[in-house]
Amino acid sequence: MIYRIVKLHFQNNKVVAFLELFNDVVTKVNEQPGCIEMYMIQDLHNPAIFITHSKWETEKDLDDYRNSELFKTIWPTIKPWFELKAEAWSMQLVNK
Repeated sequence: MIYRIVKLHFQNNKVVAFLELFNDVVTKVNEQPGCIEMYMIQDLHNPAIFITHSKWETEKDLDDYRNSELFKTIWPTIKPWFELKAEAWSMQLVNK
């Protein structure tokens, strides 16, 4: 299993637009082949900072999503809204 963690720091005036877009696409992302689940959390003290967390069956499934038409519509839309460059990690479980 692959865990994908992405930190997104938006311009304050883009937070509402991002939340609306996320609500529109979260189900579609969760329906992608190999996606076990994807959800988002928001910083308690800075509401412009979000972390998306997704679990994928394989790294290939994650890569296929990142090359999908869905991703190619989401990323170019939100990228100009960032206050800071996004940070992302692909990880695997070491110990339970």
